[in-house]
Amino acid sequence: MCGRYYRRSDKQRIAEAYCLGEIPLDLVLPDWDFNIAPTTFQPVIRSAKETGQRELVLMRWGLVPFFTKRLSDVKGISTINAKAETIEKSPTFRRPFKMRRCLVPADGYYEWLRVDEKTKQPYAFKMKDDAPFAFAGLWDASKASDGSWLQSFSIITTDANELAARVHSRMPLILHTKDYDRWLERDSERAPVGLLRPFEAEAMAASPCNPKVGNAKNNGPEMLISA
Repeated sequence: MCGRYYRRSDKQRIAEAYCLGEIPLDLVLPDWDFNIAPTTFQPVIRSAKETGQRELVLMRWGLVPFFTKRLSDVKGISTINAKAETIEKSPTFRRPFKMRRCLVPADGYYEWLRVDEKTKQPYAFKMKDDAPFAFAGLWDASKASDGSWLQSFSIITTDANELAARVHSRMPLILHTKDYDRWLERDSERAPVGLLRPFEAEAMAASPCNPKVGNAKNNGPEMLISA
């Protein structure tokens, strides 16, 4: 699964790295976040309905399906990830997979290795060249009984590659830059099933990091440093 990730790119770096147009002036985004946790609002990139251009929006991590009337009806932790193997059949994810795909900007993610019955060691995974990348995401919009709208997203997971498998059997689905446009296509009758595969292990790096990352209240560059 993918339950924590980090971003050290501000709005300007995200715009440059993911070839965005103008970023809304009212979009408030911290310059970095080294401990991104479920149910928080995070930047995602989607294709604008009117123009088809890439746009940056804030969404809640933990997808709330369009048919949900109350946020309390959904346990956010159960929808932070969508398994690549089942999204085409899942009542929650099959519609977003066909129509509402997004990119989730990141610089790395965390996973925990069980050392013994009482100890888990977190590891930070990133690109070898330290470049920002994007998780394959799905988003949806649900309308509450009071008429307000909530936009939310999930990160797709797949089988771990050789590097990630040393720590966990699953990993987030990371997309190649050349596949961004294909992933973001709206209303496509041909869903990009061919992109549902693990990223190459040789292009990634992993290292033990600070156990304090397990508490979402802890944040900062020191999360990447092994204690």
